[in-house]
Amino acid sequence: MTPYNHQTDAWFSFGLALVGGYGDAAGFVLAKTFTGHVTGNLVLGAIAVAGHDWRATLGHLSAIVIFFMGVSLSVLIARPFKGWPSARFLRTVMGIEVILIVAASLVLASDVAHGVAIFVTFVSLALGLQNGAFRRVGGISVHTTYLTGMITSLISTETEKYTSGEAPPAMRAPDAKMRLLCGIWAAFALGAGAGAAMVLHFRALGMLGAALLLAVLIVRNSRGSPMTETS
Repeated sequence: MTPYNHQTDAWFSFGLALVGGYGDAAGFVLAKTFTGHVTGNLVLGAIAVAGHDWRATLGHLSAIVIFFMGVSLSVLIARPFKGWPSARFLRTVMGIEVILIVAASLVLASDVAHGVAIFVTFVSLALGLQNGAFRRVGGISVHTTYLTGMITSLISTETEKYTSGEAPPAMRAPDAKMRLLCGIWAAFALGAGAGAAMVLHFRALGMLGAALLLAVLIVRNSRGSPMTETS
């Protein structure tokens, strides 16, 4: 089994997109840094460099590095699960995510030294793990922690259909890929709104909402989720 070649339940991808949007928005509100979005941090880092704000630059760039470390770590974690159902691997990754997010929330709420930096490190690592572990559903590549690539793919695919000279749009069967990507997009946006609202109201402890969402997904996964294919 590898994290790149399994097909899983679309509703599970929506749940992870909720977590991804929640974590990204909450991280930005609390630490002014995207914890699951490389492009956004590159832009923020460039702005910080232009403003000679080296501390902010370091924060944005470190979030990028740690996110990529999480992606790589997911591959290493997958090795012992080779030949096992993918559900077991995903439960392990989500369990680690829960620990990291709870720790990040409590550290920031406790006002410890360098609490913001530790928070960004833990959440970026958690979302990097998620992004690396969950890469395919329904036979297509997806991301649950950022949307730029999927939205670009969706728009280009639909534009090609409308300009290809094939059957009129009204006569075409609904596109399963488009429905899936739209569902992930909507779930991510909903999660971002929920994450922002929770941390604006509860501050650092509002981040625990993402851990709760993951716990629900773990329970659902362990109760006979269809995510049992191996590769």
